[in-house]
Amino acid sequence: MKFLFSFLFSFIAINHLFAVDSLLVSSPDKKIVVTVYFKSNISYGIKCDSKTILQPSLIDLVLENLPALSEKIKLKSHSVKTVDETITSPVPEKRKIIRDNYNELTANLQQPYSLLFRVYNDGVAYRIVTKFKDSIVVQNEKALFAFEEGKKILLPLIDPGQRTDKFHTSFEELYQSKTIDSLTAQSFAYSPILLGSGDEVKVAITESDLEDYPGMFLQGTNSNAVEGLFAPYPLETKMTDGEFPQEVVTKRANFIAKTKGTRSFPWRVLIIAKEDKDLPGCDLAYRLASPSKIKDVSWINPGKGTDEWIIGINLFNVPFKAGINTATYKYYIDFAKQFGLQRIMMDAGWSHYKNLFDITPEINMDTIAAYAKSKGIKLSMWTLCSTLDKQLDSALNQFNKWGVDFIMTDFMDRDDQPMVNFYDRISKACADKKIMIMFHGAYPPKGYNRTWPNNITREGVLGSEYNIWSDKPTPEHDVTLPFTRMLAGPMDYEPGILDNATKEQFRPIGRKVMSQGTRCHQLAMFVVYDSPVQIFAGNPSQGKMEPAFMKFLGEIPTTWDETKILAGKVGDYIVTARRKGDDWWIGGMTDWEKREIDLNIDFLMGNYDVITYSDGINADNYPADYIIDRRSQNFPEYDMGRFVLGLTQRVAPGGGFVMKFSKKKN
Repeated sequence: MKFLFSFLFSFIAINHLFAVDSLLVSSPDKKIVVTVYFKSNISYGIKCDSKTILQPSLIDLVLENLPALSEKIKLKSHSVKTVDETITSPVPEKRKIIRDNYNELTANLQQPYSLLFRVYNDGVAYRIVTKFKDSIVVQNEKALFAFEEGKKILLPLIDPGQRTDKFHTSFEELYQSKTIDSLTAQSFAYSPILLGSGDEVKVAITESDLEDYPGMFLQGTNSNAVEGLFAPYPLETKMTDGEFPQEVVTKRANFIAKTKGTRSFPWRVLIIAKEDKDLPGCDLAYRLASPSKIKDVSWINPGKGTDEWIIGINLFNVPFKAGINTATYKYYIDFAKQFGLQRIMMDAGWSHYKNLFDITPEINMDTIAAYAKSKGIKLSMWTLCSTLDKQLDSALNQFNKWGVDFIMTDFMDRDDQPMVNFYDRISKACADKKIMIMFHGAYPPKGYNRTWPNNITREGVLGSEYNIWSDKPTPEHDVTLPFTRMLAGPMDYEPGILDNATKEQFRPIGRKVMSQGTRCHQLAMFVVYDSPVQIFAGNPSQGKMEPAFMKFLGEIPTTWDETKILAGKVGDYIVTARRKGDDWWIGGMTDWEKREIDLNIDFLMGNYDVITYSDGINADNYPADYIIDRRSQNFPEYDMGRFVLGLTQRVAPGGGFVMKFSKKKN
């Protein structure tokens, strides 16, 4: 009888396991609950505080000549584990020590697949794992995200225009507000996107740990859902003509990837925020990425630099003819040295676009390199990606000889599988030569900067350069980015334009570039925007006329020990506090509405010297107007939770402010 009962119990338990058609896993604080369904298909739903925020949404992976994830669904085993660890970031754009706390569900199927779900207090992520012996061809992936009807959605819609290939994009679009059911299959965007409005729980969708696989676009479905869209594998390409030749795809396959049969696919990430201000400080995409592939990261050296391209090298008050020449770059080196910047960028034009060794005749690189070294300033070089790829080894060796520690490569404008692999190849080659790299014409990093810390920042953002030819970089756009694009990682916006204009005054004028909003709005970007290498895009000749301002700008760190978002509303305003050592910096920006913002600074205790740069009394008409206030302030421990005199900040339309709190030594 004992044996019979034992056998029956085991039989019932085994059959109960195989009868399971749903599994639950919750966040460590129990407020987010994910239910995964294994029925005729695989789907999952999410609740936050018992309210549904994601309706059942399909997951599938379709392979060529092999069973799909959704085929003959049968759960083999499952387990849940709790992880509570810390990640030490070698290049901390938000914080040095990152808590990585989640509950992870692993569901193993009878077919050679597993599903992993990680549930954090600030989001949910899932990934597919395959266990095939041989390589596989992925025809498509189903990643559906279903919400309630009429849901507001903020997304950077791509206009394919007259392009040969609709997936060809620089990933530089304005975020547009739509309702989810208004989006058709022709409406597609890159991630991150943001859903929710007003006081609703916000959900941002992105991805992480993208490797040997195309990036995920998101397209409409004519209903209450968006779904993943992946660029098919390129079969034929051609090089374009013109100033900046590019490889463009002329024919694509009927599959999206050829890859290893045993592997983990990218994380599909949903960031969940109860308040708008919970979004900009979130580093979930970073936490989900693979750890660093670089063992020794001691040579990675963040900081600020200059770039001459946006202003068209339109210098003045100089005794030489400004242009792409040795005298100009020596001037930039002197400027960087004077105001505490670490490097200068030699942008497009220092060499022939198709040959990095065909240097512009007016430039003597040996002279520039020697002069930079004598001043303790590093050189950075722009490259065209197709040229860098062809001359990679010889070019990197030459950069080492010139003392170049940071390069930009530009005009990839794709994220299909071969282009994603290009990023890995270039990042590894640069790491081997101890060179940092920034990709322009690039998709957002999505945690890539954890895996390759020398990919220290990335474009994938509509930034300062658009002031040359359009009116797109408005203050509303500027205060939308921290809640959207920045969720995918650091961004090279290139702030610091010193010619500032109101909405009515602004004109896009090449070589006489101005920005919309105030001078302090531009200054605040250096604090608010994540980017371990910040590029000053203003005119050095203008900057030299305001040495106090430039010295203050030069002091702003680019990496941080701690980040707090004190206040914020998507597209309206943001206030960010960052700590470096014992000092705190607070930066605030607003849209075209003037505001008074109260700042709760209960994290400050002790005696501080405080310096504030804020909008001047006439900044609403003359946006370059600013005032400097210096004071000493004591923040006693017993006065925590208070609003402190001087921390109700007035900001002009399109305005901003920056405050530095320097801890006094006892």
